[in-house]
Amino acid sequence: MTRPFYITTPIYYVNDIPHIGHAYTTIAADTIARFQKLAGRDTHFVTGTDEHGTKVAEAAHKAGVTPQEYCDRIVGNFKTAWKNLDISNDYFIRATSKRHMDGVRKILTALKEAKTDDGRDVVYSDYYEGLYCTGCEKFITEKELVDGVCPDHKTAPQKLKEKNYFFRLTAFLGKIKEKIESGELTILPEERRREVLGLIGQDLSDFSLSRERVEWGIPLPFDENQVAYVWVDALSNYINAIGYGDDPELFGKWWNQSEVVHLMAKDILKFHCLYWPAMLMAAGIKLPDTLFLHGFFTVDGDKMSKTLGNQIDPGDMVKEFGPDGTRYLLLTQYPFGIDGDIQAKRFVQQYNSDLANDLGNLVSRVGKMVMVNFDGKLPGPFKSIDGLDELVEQAEKLPGQVYEHIKHFRLTHAIAEAISLVRAANKFFNDTTPWLLAKQGEMEKLGGILYASCEVIRIVSIVLYPVMPRKMTEIRSLFSLDESTLTLDHALKFFELQPGTLVSVDRAVFPRQDVKAKAEKKAAASSVGKADDQAGLLDISEFARADLRVARVLEAERVEGADKLLKLQVDAGGGKQQIVAGIAEHYELDDIVDKKVIVVTNLKPAVIRGVESNGMLLACKKGKKLFVLVPDGDLPPGAKVS
Repeated sequence: MTRPFYITTPIYYVNDIPHIGHAYTTIAADTIARFQKLAGRDTHFVTGTDEHGTKVAEAAHKAGVTPQEYCDRIVGNFKTAWKNLDISNDYFIRATSKRHMDGVRKILTALKEAKTDDGRDVVYSDYYEGLYCTGCEKFITEKELVDGVCPDHKTAPQKLKEKNYFFRLTAFLGKIKEKIESGELTILPEERRREVLGLIGQDLSDFSLSRERVEWGIPLPFDENQVAYVWVDALSNYINAIGYGDDPELFGKWWNQSEVVHLMAKDILKFHCLYWPAMLMAAGIKLPDTLFLHGFFTVDGDKMSKTLGNQIDPGDMVKEFGPDGTRYLLLTQYPFGIDGDIQAKRFVQQYNSDLANDLGNLVSRVGKMVMVNFDGKLPGPFKSIDGLDELVEQAEKLPGQVYEHIKHFRLTHAIAEAISLVRAANKFFNDTTPWLLAKQGEMEKLGGILYASCEVIRIVSIVLYPVMPRKMTEIRSLFSLDESTLTLDHALKFFELQPGTLVSVDRAVFPRQDVKAKAEKKAAASSVGKADDQAGLLDISEFARADLRVARVLEAERVEGADKLLKLQVDAGGGKQQIVAGIAEHYELDDIVDKKVIVVTNLKPAVIRGVESNGMLLACKKGKKLFVLVPDGDLPPGAKVS
C-alpha cells in the first residue's frame, strides 16, 4: 500500500507582502501536491507564516498597531495571494496560533529533558557574547561581515552579551552525516547534499535556543524570562501543523506513516538540513524523508531589486495572465531546482506560443471541426491513419513519464513532456489535413483524426491539471468531461472517450495576448513614471496635481531589514517631513544629509517596510547607478518646481 504524502513550504516571514520568490516555492509545492492526489495518494499540503521576532515587533510599532494586528494584516495578504494563484493547501499554519504555540512548548520541553548519548544535557544555559544582526535576527561572525557590515542588510551588527539557552548541535552532527550518507535523509539536488556534508566538516558550534531581550515570541516553558529563538519556533511548524501538540492520531498519520517532503529555497539550507534533524533526533521524532532546496533566480539577467525596477508582483502577473498562465510561466522559465533566470520580457511571447498557439489552438480547431462536421458529437475512432500509432504511443507514455519527473522534482521537465505531446498532436492534425477530408466527404477518416486529437486533449487536461487547474477544468468541460475521470489512471490508456460525447467549444481557452499593445502600454507608463502605490500612474493631464518642491535633507538613517531603503527627514518649506527612499545602495548617510533634493510633497501617506512615508524623492538612473535630482542654484526649501 502506498504511503500517504505530506509536503510543506517554509512558513514565510511577515516582514513584507508576498513576492515572486514566495509564489515560486508555493506554486511548485502545490503542483507536486496536486499531482500526488491525481495519482491517488492520500496527500496533505501545508504552508503558512512565521510571525515572531524583533523585526515584526518594530514594524508593528512604527505602523502604530500591536504586533498581533500587524501580523493579521500581512497574513491576510498571503492568504489573498495564494487564493488568487489557486493554491490548494490543506492547512495554513500561523506561528501565532494556539496549535503552533502549544507544539513549540511541547518540543522545547522534550529538548530540555533530553540527554546526549554521553549523558550531557541537550539544552544548557550559558552566556553568549557576539555580533547580532537585527535584520537577519541572528548572531553572525566577524568573518561574515563585509567592510564591517552585514552583507545582506548593509548595517553594522550590535555587540550583545546575554544569557541564553543553547542546543547542543555538535552532539548530533555525526549522526546526521550518517543518515545523509545512508540515504535515510535525502537532500536534493545533489549539489545541496554535498554542501550540507561540507558544512558538517566545518567548525560548527552549538546554537542559541532562546533570546533574552526579545518580547514578541513564545516564552520558554521552563524559563518565562526567555522566548524561543526563531529556528525552534519556525521549524517546528512542520509537525505542529499536523497535530504534534494536540492530535496524536493526526500526527501519527502525516508524520510517522507518510512520505514527508520539505520544499524550500537554498538560503535556509543550514537550518533545515542540520538544525531541524538534530532537534528531531533529540526529541525522539523521526526525520523527514526528503528536503528539496531549489535555487535562486534573476529577472532578465539581473538580481531582482526595487532599485532596478525589475521586481515581479505575482498579483500583477495574475491580472495579466490569469492564475494558470502565471503558474505555467513561472514553472517553465528554467529547470526547477537550479539557479536560473526568469525572462519576464518573454512572458507574453511564451504565453502566446505555448498556451494560445499550441494548446489553445489545438482545442479550438479540433472542437470546432467536431461541431461543424458532426453536430458537436464526438465521432468514433478510425485506426488506419498515418502517424496515429506514433501519436498513441507518445500519449500513453506521457502519464508515466510525467509522474516520474514529478517524483524526482523535475517539474519543468514534466510540463515540457506534456507540451511536446500537444505539439505532436498539432503536427498530426496538420499532416492529415482534416479540412480537405471534410471537403472530400471522407467522414470516417476525418472522424478518426478528430477523435484521436480529442483523446490527446483529454490526456493532456489530466497531466497538466496540477499546473493549470482552472484552465484544464475549463477544457474538460468543453469536452463534457467531469471530475470522476480526473485521475492519472484515466490518462494511461488511449481510446477511452465514448463516441457521441458532446463537444462544445465556444471560446478561446487561452486568448492571445496583444504583444504590441502591451509594449505600448508599458512604454507609455514608463515615460510618465510611477508615484507610490496609492498615488498611481500620472498621465499628462494629471501631472499638474503633483506638488514638486525643493527640500533639504535634515537627517538620514537606514531602514532595518531593508538594505535598499533610507528613512529621510526633509524640510520642504513646511517643517520636517519623513520620506522613505530606495537609494541606500547608492548613497552613504553622510552623502545625502544636507543635500538639496526635489520631492513630491502631496502624496498620500504610505507604509513601506513598516515605516510611514509622506512623499517621494525624485531620482534618475543611468545604467545601474541611481542619482537623486538636485535643483540648480541656491533655492530655499519649499521653492516650487514647475
